[in-house]
Amino acid sequence: MNIFIKGFFTLSIVLLAACSGESTSDETGSTVAKNETANAPIQAKPLELTIFKSPTCGCCGKWIDHVENNGIETKVRNHQSIAPVKNRFHIPSNYQSCHTSVSEAGYFFEGHIPAKYIQAFLANPPEGAAGLAVPGMPMGSPGMEVGEKFQPYQIFLLKKDGSVEVFADVNTLEEQFNDA
Repeated sequence: MNIFIKGFFTLSIVLLAACSGESTSDETGSTVAKNETANAPIQAKPLELTIFKSPTCGCCGKWIDHVENNGIETKVRNHQSIAPVKNRFHIPSNYQSCHTSVSEAGYFFEGHIPAKYIQAFLANPPEGAAGLAVPGMPMGSPGMEVGEKFQPYQIFLLKKDGSVEVFADVNTLEEQFNDA
């Protein structure tokens, strides 16, 4: 019994030492947790979306490139019909587009939503939110680029209770990107 207690005590100390960490500030003043054993910042898990789309949709591929280039990891699921996905998430037909993305937390992102709005949403999901939607395929939205042509559009917040509100107005081509 005495050996068991000594072993347990030693293991506890080792585990506590391994789990202890410190936090420091980075160059922006943000608090960064440090892993003492590696003395490196502990990175938050990257955002990941599962994207349901048609295997032949070119604009979906361009949108996927956009979100990946902005730090969102993707898993692509090609389907001949993604209607069952839209039905499962109760996305009304007037808010649908060519692809549906789903976060690990179960929020949906319908259509050509700029990455920065997905990131903002996931950083602080509104109460009762089901997801965001950009209906149709607005010209100039990510994946729908046609030179410098741009059609202003709205990003809608769809809630679990069926209500809808405007999440963001995108009035210029430049507003869609993180550095705008």
